[in-house]
Amino acid sequence: MPKATRALGTKLTKDTTEIGGLTSIGGIEITADTVDVTTLDSDGGYREFLGTFKDGGEVTIEGFFDPESEGQLAMQDSLDSGLAEDYKITFPTTPAAEWAFEGVVTGLKVGDVDVDGNIAFGATIKVSGKPLLTIGSGS
Repeated sequence: MPKATRALGTKLTKDTTEIGGLTSIGGIEITADTVDVTTLDSDGGYREFLGTFKDGGEVTIEGFFDPESEGQLAMQDSLDSGLAEDYKITFPTTPAAEWAFEGVVTGLKVGDVDVDGNIAFGATIKVSGKPLLTIGSGS
C-alpha cells in the first residue's frame, strides 16, 4: 500500500536560513535533451536518440509576505547578485528526505493583494547543475 506523507513541515532553506511563510514549494523536475542519431539502417525505420544535457528545472515558491523573514528578504539580494547559491528542500518524511541544489533566483514577486486576501510573496529559483536527492541522511 502506498505511503502518503502530509506536506506540513516541508522547509526550504537558502544556505542555513529558512525561507518562512511559504504555502507552496515547487518540486525539482529534471529533464534531458536528446540528439537524433538515426541512420539509414536504423532498425524498423524508427528514429533513435541519445540523451544529452540535463536541466534541473525551476523551483517556484509562494507564500505570505513577511517583512521580518530573513529568508524572504535575502531573495532580493540573491536576485541582484545573480550568483548560484545553496538551497535545500527538506521533507517531513521517515526516513528523512531532502533535495540539495545550487540555484539562481530569476524572479521575485511581493505585493499581490486583494480586499479579502493577504499580501503575497513568491520567487523562482533556477536550478544550476545537478540536484541531489538524499534519502535517510538523518539531517
